This record gives sequence, structure tokens and C-alpha cells, in this order.
Amino acid sequence: MARENLSIRLAERPTDNIIPGKTFKQVREPAPTADDLKDNEILVEALYLSLDPAMRGWLNDTRSYVPPVAIGEIMRGATVSRVLASKNASVKVGDLVTATTGWQEVAIVAPPNFDVVTVPAGTSPADAIGVLGWTGLTAYFGLSKIGHPGPGDTVVVSGAAGATGSVAGQIAKLRGAKRVVGIAGSEDKCRWLTAELGFDAAVNYKSATFAKDLAAATPDYVNVYWDNVGGPVLEAVLARAAPRARFVMCGSISGYNNPGKGAPGAGIRNLAIVTAQRVRMEGFIVFDYAGEYAAAREEIARWLAEGKLKHKKTIVPGGLQAADSAILKLFDGSNYGKLLVEVKPLEAGGASRL
Repeated sequence: MARENLSIRLAERPTDNIIPGKTFKQVREPAPTADDLKDNEILVEALYLSLDPAMRGWLNDTRSYVPPVAIGEIMRGATVSRVLASKNASVKVGDLVTATTGWQEVAIVAPPNFDVVTVPAGTSPADAIGVLGWTGLTAYFGLSKIGHPGPGDTVVVSGAAGATGSVAGQIAKLRGAKRVVGIAGSEDKCRWLTAELGFDAAVNYKSATFAKDLAAATPDYVNVYWDNVGGPVLEAVLARAAPRARFVMCGSISGYNNPGKGAPGAGIRNLAIVTAQRVRMEGFIVFDYAGEYAAAREEIARWLAEGKLKHKKTIVPGGLQAADSAILKLFDGSNYGKLLVEVKPLEAGGASRL
């Protein structure tokens, strides 16, 4: 009997939050097989699906660094997948790969859209799309290419309990920053940042005393700011900018559910500070540094093996069909660290059939 393939496709563009069962639709059709492979292609089944804040932006019909996902198209996304068949000499059946398969259970992928997974000491295969994947690489390159934290610097990270922010704060310490301050959305998350990850301080942006707390946590002002959220938090940190501060503009999650409108107060009203303090604000996309991924992964893996870098994963069970509700965790404040969906248990490899 032919294997069925579940894919999740964009049904309609959201104007606010993603609505499970409405924004996306499930499509079931016969899965591709080994007979469908062309030279250098591989056939894979997804094991873990990465869920990332940027995905919300890909649903908007606006100009960005990649085209928007088209209506009816399989939702874009990266997975850790197992190779079921191969016509590529560098990949064999049973290998694990990271691949841009999109939200589907079985897919055919061709170079350069996959990489064979290596599992360094102290990591798991799922980390290939987490701390050793785009998540960790984003933190690594944003700091090494733009932030340049060093001795004497105070570094502030917003979205600090998320996948990228939690790694960025730790890398800032490893690069010699004097003080690292995290911004998160609950007291529990703030405690996690200081007690577990080694942040020097953490402040809750939902607190009525946020501006006062931020000022107390940054007595020498802010030399490097990692911005994951935009909106009022960005404005509050800008008010604390030190002369020649470097602002690493990674994301703006506070406005992702308001395409074209922006979150209330999203515009920077104190822009004059950029001039007065000679602040440099620079955006970047991790794909810009693809040629340097290997060296970066080596250093990240070394930090992990030495116990100098910690990370957390939230793995949502329930298969691919759980993805459209699980992604809401990125926006409702319930997620810690990297968010993944378990599409298929890793140990279930022997059950695969074409």
C-alpha cells in the first residue's frame, strides 16, 4: 500500500494571530517514493520540525528577505529528517539530515537544501535545528559581526528566554562582556536566565516598573542591545543607550501579528537618541553568513562540550498536525528556549516503509 503524506499548507493570510484549523489546511496525498528521485536528490521523512518567530512574517504578503509563502503552498520550514532513499553519493539510507522540507512528513530534497547531521558530545539530533542550527548561528553571527561585545560592555537581550536570545546572552558573556541583562515576560523566566544561564540580571517587561528596573539593571547604560521584539521594549532600551552603542536588529516579534499596522507604540519616538549617542542599528539575516556556518558550529559545539553554553528545548508531541497550534507558543509567552514539533519519534526508524 502506498504511503500517505501529510502536508500543511497556507489556507489564508492571517491579519492577526495564526488561527489553528483556519490559517493552515491539512492535505493528504500519496508520498513521493524512491522511484521519483533524480540524480543527487534524497528522499526523507521528517522527525523534528523547527518552529520560529520568522515564520509569522513569511505569511504576510509584503517585501522581505524571502518571498511570502503562497496561498496553497506547503508552509516553509526546516526539519531534522531521516534518509529513506538516496541518489546522492554523499548520503546513505538511514542518515540524519537537516533539510528545508517544509511542513510535510515525506519530501524529496536536493543540494544545497540539506546537510548531513553530526551529533557532537552533549547534544542530540534535534539540536541540529536548534543551538547548532539557524537558532544558534543567528546568535553567533549577530554578536560576532555586529554586536562585538567585549570587556567593559553592558549587553541587553530582549526575548532572552527564547531560542536565540538565551544563546545570545551566554555568547556575550563568553566574548567577555562585563554585564549581561535579559528582558523576558515573566518572573519565572527572569529567574531561569539568572539562575541557570548566568545572566547578571533580568527584568520583566510586563512589570509596571519596567523602565525603572531596566535603568537599575544598566547603571553604566547599554553598549550592545540584541533586539528580538521591537516596539516599546526597543524604545525603552534606546533611552538607555551608551555613546556609540551597537543595536543588533534580529527581530520584531511584538509586531508580527500586526502586519502593515505595527504594535501600539511600535514607532520609535525617541529617534533623536540615535543621533545624540551615535547609536548604530543594523539588521542582518543569518543566511548572509552561510559560508561561515561550519566554523561557527565548531565553536558552538566546543562551548557545549565544555559546559560553557546551556540550552533548552520545548518539544511538542502529536505529529505534524500539532504544528499550527504549537507555533502559538512563540507569541503567547509560554515557550522556553527552542520550540520543536516531534513529527515522528526518532527511534521509530525501523517502521518506515516506502
